[in-house]
Amino acid sequence: MPRKILVASYTSNVTTLSFDTAVSPPSLSVVSSLEVGHHPSWIAPHSSDTSVVFTAHEQADGMVKALRFDLNTGQGKVIAEASSGGADPCHLVVSGDDLIAANYAGGNVGILPLSSSPPYLPSKPSQVISFTGSGPIISRQEASHPHQVLVNPNGKEVLIPDLGADKLWRLEKDGSKWVVKGQVNMQPGGGPRHGVILGETLYTLLELSNTLTSHILPPLPEQPVALDVATTLSDPPNNPADIDPPPLSAEILSATVSSAYPTPYLYVTNRNDPSPEGDILSIFEMGGAGSIKLVREIRTGLNHLRGIALDEEGRYLIAGGTFGGGVKMFERVDGGKDLKEIAYLKDVERPTGFYWLSTA
Repeated sequence: MPRKILVASYTSNVTTLSFDTAVSPPSLSVVSSLEVGHHPSWIAPHSSDTSVVFTAHEQADGMVKALRFDLNTGQGKVIAEASSGGADPCHLVVSGDDLIAANYAGGNVGILPLSSSPPYLPSKPSQVISFTGSGPIISRQEASHPHQVLVNPNGKEVLIPDLGADKLWRLEKDGSKWVVKGQVNMQPGGGPRHGVILGETLYTLLELSNTLTSHILPPLPEQPVALDVATTLSDPPNNPADIDPPPLSAEILSATVSSAYPTPYLYVTNRNDPSPEGDILSIFEMGGAGSIKLVREIRTGLNHLRGIALDEEGRYLIAGGTFGGGVKMFERVDGGKDLKEIAYLKDVERPTGFYWLSTA
């Protein structure tokens, strides 16, 4: 049966794609489009109900919505909405019984306790945590700008990459409330955007400096230890902030190690490359002691490459160009060290992220 993939976007719609590998070559097609409201730019799954996802609207009066999809047809509907607790929520995730939204322009995160039955969401957050800080790039770092909610696999904390403050805030739950218990400091002007945690190693993508860092992340209250740093491009610009539009790193993705893909890799997207061959997707190999090495750069033909997502088996990777190039499906080859384009769909407007729906 063809897989269904949800597309977050800078439009007012969440689009459902069908990816069919039973035909040759494999195909991508649009099967439905659900109007949900302004800029539903990120999609996060419910922790137990595979038919339910959450999205956030990047707007001044930040909103989150719960959506239910038919896993067979890909048709969806809005089942609930709530305030995010701040302006321009750009990321959200479920951690335990809480939906946590990162409000980029609000400088805070909103925490919404989820109920066990529909419509799941309360009307507003039960807690809002505000952050302070700034960085040297005044045009982007005049204040705190939370950009992701990163759940530590240990189940005890979440981290908030703060692009404006050049740090990741470490939050733990104390009773029913989340509390800031520490931080991971980044280079001034780096602008941490997104991260992943593998074991006890934190990998952080710094948007403004186009760099990738690694740290040992011991349990709180122990302090993180810096391990390695690498540029996200083999030929990075000397002063990216002086270029208009500046080159910006966007998304980081880790692939699960398996018998088919025994070597761990990180996949990083880069935006605003002036090349007619489009933006670069960079592939990093992770070594001992947190080392990171750029091993491959893929010219995608996509303009303003942002979100990417792997299927559960780690075989297929979908990517899109927010400002042009449509959506492309790649197959991981050479053990994941390279990508091969296998399907292309032009008419998907302003994609920003993807989520593979579970099979029915």
